Amino acid sequence: MLPQRRETASLVVCEDDPKTLELLCDNLVADRFRVLPAPCASDALRLCRYNHPDLLLLDLALPDASGLDVLREIREADGVTSRFDPGLPVIVLTGHGAEDERVRGLENGADDFVVKPLFYRELRARIGAVLRRGTSRREGPIRVGELIVDPVRRKVWVGEREVALSNKEFGLLRVLASEPARVFAKRELLEAVWGYRTPARTRTLDSHASRLRRKLDPDGGRYVANCWGYGYRLIDA
Repeated sequence: MLPQRRETASLVVCEDDPKTLELLCDNLVADRFRVLPAPCASDALRLCRYNHPDLLLLDLALPDASGLDVLREIREADGVTSRFDPGLPVIVLTGHGAEDERVRGLENGADDFVVKPLFYRELRARIGAVLRRGTSRREGPIRVGELIVDPVRRKVWVGEREVALSNKEFGLLRVLASEPARVFAKRELLEAVWGYRTPARTRTLDSHASRLRRKLDPDGGRYVANCWGYGYRLIDA
């Protein structure tokens, strides 16, 4: 039986130079990271939005937008209605001598910066240090009665039973658990979890809420309450 690979963290690596991106990804994979390559700003934002990485490596010189704009987009998110985690650790990659870029990066919320040309061992050490700091300050587990939601590890338990959820089911539960007593309008949930910016006629939310309810409590359906004609709330009954 082959040994099981255990990944330590997931990283979005945003770098527009193909050779540098390949080199970074190869080394990070060898160090047991899950790596999501992004050769441009739009790819980086998409991967951060849908894959919930533990850290973003962000080049500031990108072909389709400034890396600073990517950083601002993430830092200005509210963490609930937005699909970005505003506390996502970010290390910016800058050119040699680009002191103004480094200062702007730090002023806009970067956790650290690395100057090119890159030395992988230094970068690896900085990634480890930022991840350790980020884990201590990011959102902790949310408890609602017997229900526990851990946003960092993306795990859910009801009592001692771990519940396996899809990405969208987890995203829906995370939003509902952020304010358990509040009724969230359907339009809010569709925007927060699916990214709909305008009202849409879809059964996606209802079908996901139904599956989530059955997974959390197959017998009683306690946790996801349908407030008819308006939206959903998370309750502890």
